Amino acid sequence: MTRRLRPVGLDFLEQAPTRLVFTARAASPPEALYRALAEDVTGWPAWFGAVSLARPTGGGGGREVRLRGGVRFQETVMAAEASRRYAYRVDSTNAPGLRALLEEWRLVPAPGPHSPGTVVRWTFAADGPAPLRLALAAARPGLGLSFRTAVRALDARLAAAPGRV
Repeated sequence: MTRRLRPVGLDFLEQAPTRLVFTARAASPPEALYRALAEDVTGWPAWFGAVSLARPTGGGGGREVRLRGGVRFQETVMAAEASRRYAYRVDSTNAPGLRALLEEWRLVPAPGPHSPGTVVRWTFAADGPAPLRLALAAARPGLGLSFRTAVRALDARLAAAPGRV
């Protein structure tokens, strides 16, 4: 059963009762990573193992995402700042317990002149009842591993086919 979630703004990234923040380093430049995240939405299943389907909706203002295991999301893109930031809010889902969910991918050029690449930060901001918050806290290591694996796979995909996106 699909349920509507509470609409939240970008300030929810800092105010959410549950905030999971992960970082990873990629050799690819922010521009290439941003294109893969925001412009090649249908390509997500090729590099993010948890995603089985992703497609833009509403002329690119939204997304439909399905995860392996059957979880579905209808999302609204909240921020699309070229080469810097991509954020989306979940508007409806069949995942139990969620009241609100907002995710952000932040891309920052790696520091130092001799260290090309990008530092990728993923923030998972959620609200739900105490059992959901506890479950998310317990899932933190798995979500972090999934994120880091996805960033490595995306980086390898971009390196194998420069200019693909």
